[in-house]
Formats: sequence, structure tokens, C-alpha cells
Amino acid sequence: MNTAMGMLEGKVAVITGGTSGIGARCAERFVEAGARVVIAGRREAEGQAVARRLGAAARYFRADVESEPQVRDLVGFALDRFGRLDCLVNNAGHVGPMAGIAELDAADFDHMLRVHLRGAALGMKHAAPAMQRQRSGSIVNMASLGGLRGGWTPHAYSAAKAGLVHLSRCVAVELGEHGVRVNCISPGPVVTGIFGKGAGLAPSRADQAVAGLAEAFAALQPIPRAGRVDDIANAAVFLASDAASFVNGQNLVVDGGSEAAGRPWSSTLAQVRAMADQFMAGS
Repeated sequence: MNTAMGMLEGKVAVITGGTSGIGARCAERFVEAGARVVIAGRREAEGQAVARRLGAAARYFRADVESEPQVRDLVGFALDRFGRLDCLVNNAGHVGPMAGIAELDAADFDHMLRVHLRGAALGMKHAAPAMQRQRSGSIVNMASLGGLRGGWTPHAYSAAKAGLVHLSRCVAVELGEHGVRVNCISPGPVVTGIFGKGAGLAPSRADQAVAGLAEAFAALQPIPRAGRVDDIANAAVFLASDAASFVNGQNLVVDGGSEAAGRPWSSTLAQVRAMADQFMAGS
């Protein structure tokens, strides 16, 4: 049963990073909920394939969020094609390699900030005027558990996502007065190709290569399963919808309880018992 059916009826959305993973599933769920969607990304073949699968309600527009002219043209395309813009999902990005601070690559650090933080800022810059004219709109910025807790993701990625959470709060304060809401979603570990890309795999291979991560991810949080793209897409539909009309400046953490609750109780209990056994053995 599709509980989101009709939640976004008549709305128009732009979703960056929409060619695969969380972005592609967001596009699917938005269309199922009644929205018309512009899917943006650099991989044209994959983006066109997603748009064809979704039918007349979807269009693909090639855009790299590092380029302000391309971001401006992306928003303009949505307005020209559909006449309005009700939701922007800033989802474009990738993780990058895990390395210590002494091995920091300055160019990689700058690139992460340009994509995850500056790219989202540009999206908000060019979407805001249209939404302000309408006196309505919802911006959903895809952050990360790595922006809230150390040790989960590479330093540059974590810093960019932490900045994005606070930037979203700042813009929410400004645009809220015009009826435009700005919120974040911070996913925990979700099985997508982003992990394969971070390991150096080509995008075409990454999605298939990470299927085996589900079992490993299931042990990372109190809810004993890996995160799914539907978990994040459903949260995005909610934040884009009128059901969230009084939700502004928030960071919705969708991680099975890792950030708010902690690690699984069974893991803690097992460690405590192992320590007790060790003490008893030494007494």
C-alpha cells in the first residue's frame, strides 16, 4: 500500500543527485505521491533512464552542482517546463576516501565543500526567489549522521555535512518568514552505491557491488537492519508535503537510533558480560 499517494499532488520538485541511490528513489516516491519531478545529475544515460521509467511526470536535466550557471539553469528549466517550484531536494554528492588528517588532500577537501555545502547553497539561492513569490515551498537538504558524530565518514565529508546542517537552520530562519521551509535529513548507513564509489569503483559498478553491506550495517544501530533508500525517500516526501507545514529548521535523523539512542543494547550487554568474565578470571 502506498501511504504517500496524493501527498504531493500538484507539486513540482527538483532533485539533485537523482540518477541513482537515494536520489533516484526520492524521484520515484515523489512521482508516486503525485508530484512532477526534474531529476538532475551529471550521468545523462542513467538520468534519462530514470526519467523514462517514471513517465510523463519526470524530466531529466544534466547539471553539476559545482557550476552555478548549471544550477541556475536547472531551476529555470523546472519553472519553464512546469510553471512553479514547490520542493528542492539537495542530494548530490559522494563520500570520498577514508584517510587520517595527516593524509588530508587539500583538493579533495575543497571539492567536498564545493559539492555538499556550496552546491546546496547555490540550489537554495536560485530556488528561493521562485518559492518566495509563491509564498510557499520546501527545501530538503541531504546531510548525514557523519555531520553529527565523528568517526562515521571521512573528515571532509563530515565537515561539509555539519556545515550543511547549520546553513539549513540559518536559511530556514530567513525563508520561513516567506512561507518557505528548510529542513535536513541525516541518514545513517544506507546500502547504496555511494560506498562503492568511495572505495574507488566506477559508478556503473558501485550499486551492484555493495549489496553485501546490508548484513554488516544491520549491527550498527538498535533497529537490527540496514537502512534502506525507502526510509530516506519517505522522510523526504513528508518534509516536502503540507503534512510538514509547521516543520522548519529541523534535522531529521533517519538512522535506526544510532545518533539519539546509541549502539544496540545487545552489544553493550555482551561487552559488559565479557568484562565481568575477565575480572572474575583475574580474581
